Amino acid sequence: MQQPENLQTTTAPVEDSVWQLNTGSNKIHAKRLAGPFRTFKWLTASLWLFIFLGPYLRWGDRQAVLFDIPGRQFHIFGLTIYPYDIWVLTFVLAFFAMLLVMLTVLAGRVFCGYFCFQTVWTDLFSWIEARLEGPPQTRIALDAAPWNLNKLGIKVSKHTLWLLISMLTGVSFAAWFTDAYQLWHDFFTLQAHTSAWIVLLMFTGGTYLFAGFMREQVCFWLCPYARIQAVLYDQDTLLPTYDEARGEPRTKLDRMAENQRVGCVDCDQCVVVCPTGIDIREGSQIGCITCGLCIDACDSVMDKIHQPHGLIRYGSMNEFCGDKLNRWYQRPQVLVSTAIVLLSVLATTYGLNSITEAELSIVPNRQPMFVVMSDGGIQNSYRLRVFNKSKTDNHYRIEVDGFPDISVKGNERPLLVNHGRMASISLFVKIPREQLLEEISPLTFRIVNTTHNSPAIEYRSLFIAPQHRRNQHD
Repeated sequence: MQQPENLQTTTAPVEDSVWQLNTGSNKIHAKRLAGPFRTFKWLTASLWLFIFLGPYLRWGDRQAVLFDIPGRQFHIFGLTIYPYDIWVLTFVLAFFAMLLVMLTVLAGRVFCGYFCFQTVWTDLFSWIEARLEGPPQTRIALDAAPWNLNKLGIKVSKHTLWLLISMLTGVSFAAWFTDAYQLWHDFFTLQAHTSAWIVLLMFTGGTYLFAGFMREQVCFWLCPYARIQAVLYDQDTLLPTYDEARGEPRTKLDRMAENQRVGCVDCDQCVVVCPTGIDIREGSQIGCITCGLCIDACDSVMDKIHQPHGLIRYGSMNEFCGDKLNRWYQRPQVLVSTAIVLLSVLATTYGLNSITEAELSIVPNRQPMFVVMSDGGIQNSYRLRVFNKSKTDNHYRIEVDGFPDISVKGNERPLLVNHGRMASISLFVKIPREQLLEEISPLTFRIVNTTHNSPAIEYRSLFIAPQHRRNQHD
């Protein structure tokens, strides 16, 4: 078919033509090499052991860290957070979010490369695969080989271990929300709550699927962080980068002339160790999780041919272009994210220190708004609620301040509030009419713990008086 004369053809940019579009058609069997970044990767991955071991720590007669959603209580060692104080968690989330932004601006996707649960679990699953099936070429040959008893035994062993780790992940996650020891008992006796079984199935299936099969595809296509990372980078962001000026043109080592400068020997070791299967020599790509394993591979080759390290290294665009390097305090993104991180820390610290043993709330009764008593005094009624956040049952004495002569009915005896519970009481506050100079006057309610010597807790409310009284005074 003849094309219209006004149709113009275009070509894709050159740099895009060499990028690898990983759609999962070929399974990546990354080679595992020892090196500083591999060691650091194992160290950071070991931090996730707290997810598995943390629920079994005890604090007194309960779990040290317990997110009791049905009971609306978060226990963190000696601290208990109730819904009244949930605003503190907002600043905790802001801290982690902005810390992630700051790390991305400074050093790219280091969270993905070293801390992300998807990366850690995938690395663990691939380690099991390598131990059972052998190096990459052996694994590829095993996948292509016909089924026999040997292949069946290896595959069953591998998937059994994967499923066991996936199930342990599901149990460990659920254990943060209920007593861990009781949860194991309920699972073994088939008496666990339906929600516990749902969590176990979801995490077992999700971990088995994502870490065992999808692997790098999650980083490419499912993770939203991979999509926003580009807008967080700048010219000074440190990323694993290939030194093109030193490495090009690439030459096979056996084809080099004597005394020829040694650059990239085109060994492809940086590619075969990459968990996402990209070629870092073709530039920074969306699949790069900045794990530094390509640096380990390249440095190991440079050691063998007695060349200096650094052909692939962490570096910024300004460094490789020979431009001026900006320090961290000269970069607005770093300053803003650092400021928010510090503010989040300060706000969280203030919030934790300001948590009181009880929460007081006052609800004025506005039907009627006030009552004129027979002696001429004005009475307002209030509903007082006290929530006891301490570990013991307490008695609270109720006081009201704001005027010289106040009479209160309903506070004759201290109010008993059980721990973790709320109690309410009706109060009737009467003030002489001659002392009410305004329609709306401030009033202070105070509760004092008579069981323990604790600071008083105050709540400011309002007292309503007739409007004509103010006009008469004027």
